[in-house]
Amino acid sequence: MSINGYSIATIDSFIGRELGVSDWVVVDQARIDAFAACTGDRQWIHTDVERAKRESPFGGTIAHGYLTLSLLAALAIELGLIPADAKAGLNYGLDKVRFMTPVKAGARVRSRVTLMSAEHKDGGRIVIKTMNELQIEGEEKPALIAESLAMLVA
Repeated sequence: MSINGYSIATIDSFIGRELGVSDWVVVDQARIDAFAACTGDRQWIHTDVERAKRESPFGGTIAHGYLTLSLLAALAIELGLIPADAKAGLNYGLDKVRFMTPVKAGARVRSRVTLMSAEHKDGGRIVIKTMNELQIEGEEKPALIAESLAMLVA
């Protein structure tokens, strides 16, 4: 997807504007289990479906907070955060992250992205900051909010 009129040359005019909302993505148990296997975080609230049904205050398993956070990059790229005229876009870090609501296994999430700033650096590089709100379908509060940084290379 691309954002109409959004480019390296016009990026400053997008500061303070919502860049878009991603498509919905299912966070199913298979994804949660794969994340647990990859990271070694196999806490029962994420991976033991039967125990989570019995003992969890959420009535079942929930996604790892860092799993939900990790979805932001792909969802932002889907929106067109990296302009077509950029040679590359690199993760540059996070300024703030708050986990607000657990994501239950099987829930659908999407990201709402707003461009907060664009700091021009030497060599045609631009550090952008975005506000990302990971929304959960049918929930009032988001799963998380995060201020993320990316380095664009012109």
